[in-house]
Amino acid sequence: MGKLSLSLLSFLLLLGLGYAFTEQQGECQLSNIDAREPSYRVQSEGGQTDFWDNHNNEFRCAGVSIRRHIIQQRGLLLPVYHNAPVLVYVVQGRGTYGVVTSGCVETFESGQQQQFSREERSQRFREDRHQKVEEFQKGDVIAIRAGDAHWVYNDGDQELVVVVFHHNSNFANQLDQNPRSFFLAGNPGNEQEEEQYRRLRGSKRGQEAQSELGNVFSGLDDELLAEAFNVDVETARKLRGQNDERGHIIRAEKSIQLIQPHRSRQERHNGLEETFCSARVKENLDRASRADFYNPRAGRFSTLNSFNLPILSFLQLSASRGVLHRNAIFAPHWYTNAHSLIYATRGASRLQIVNHRGQAVFDGQVREGQVVVVPQNFAVVKQAEEQGFEWVAFNTNENAAINTLSGRTSAIRGLPVDVVANAYQLSREEAQRIKFSRQETLIFNANDARRSA
Repeated sequence: MGKLSLSLLSFLLLLGLGYAFTEQQGECQLSNIDAREPSYRVQSEGGQTDFWDNHNNEFRCAGVSIRRHIIQQRGLLLPVYHNAPVLVYVVQGRGTYGVVTSGCVETFESGQQQQFSREERSQRFREDRHQKVEEFQKGDVIAIRAGDAHWVYNDGDQELVVVVFHHNSNFANQLDQNPRSFFLAGNPGNEQEEEQYRRLRGSKRGQEAQSELGNVFSGLDDELLAEAFNVDVETARKLRGQNDERGHIIRAEKSIQLIQPHRSRQERHNGLEETFCSARVKENLDRASRADFYNPRAGRFSTLNSFNLPILSFLQLSASRGVLHRNAIFAPHWYTNAHSLIYATRGASRLQIVNHRGQAVFDGQVREGQVVVVPQNFAVVKQAEEQGFEWVAFNTNENAAINTLSGRTSAIRGLPVDVVANAYQLSREEAQRIKFSRQETLIFNANDARRSA
């Protein structure tokens, strides 16, 4: 009887897994992909957040979502954690951020605390200590684990723009594929924001979107909070933010004072920093000198993976940054082990994406501020328009691998000439031209093809 029950349980488990796998496969049977604009916007006192609708088929296929924060000067994105790991890319501006890892000590402190008597308790409270804070700038990628609370403050001289990529189907997320943001302050789900959801997405989708934002303290009892923090009930009530109408991005009344080392010290890296509590989580992808592929006439391409930012091994994510000059081509390619989400940061490009049936599921323009999802193994090619094209891509593998269709290291280059000739019904001379005409690896100057034609 026990063996029968175990067999039945195993069968039901396999049946459930098979159903889930089939359901996910069905979401990737894509006949059309679009360049997506934000679906709705939530306005706050200190800025705004644009959300892309993660219920679109290509987002569900890849198990990802994305949002964009626009934070005004002295704006503070309130402390928040998510149900999935995220990668943040700084599109514009600079600022300061902190990531709080539970169980790690506060290593930044304003002074030594020597006095612990009851009479001197007020003096102790005037001191401060907190976990590490860092400055960031345009081009930085910041990696944040699921469940790690973090905040962002714009202490720069212009609006701060950051895009936040969520990997909802990541192993770290034990919930469903809907992104959820758990705020530690404010009243992100207030009536004003709920009205924006209903107006911009419709009543049904609005109800779905409400689950993305909320203050975890708001559902807790005042007296229990007072006991937990050892404060009076009135102070505890403020944690719940019930009457706070500022939204999830607030404006600091005065410049926020932080304990922070000089910027030059922040850039130093050593073995000690790669512990769990002090792992490096930031890397800049904008520096031309950092490029992995560089063609002075066509552009550059930089990658970020677990080899140069080890925390990505834990998150199982990676990123890349591309810059194409006017009319330059990024070689036709596919990712062998990852979905990829492309966010256009400047200019415009013609983009084609082809599925396993040989159908062009996307053939059109992608311009600044738009998002395109490229599913795993789908072939894709980019050609910049007159103003050039720049983008950042987020990938669902810690070491996303590219296979190219043309160029010096391409799949076609690796085939014997006679195989190419017979496969495409070419003469041997034509096959050799197909194989060897491109000497570049990844980024091509379009004029080269016209000269060789």
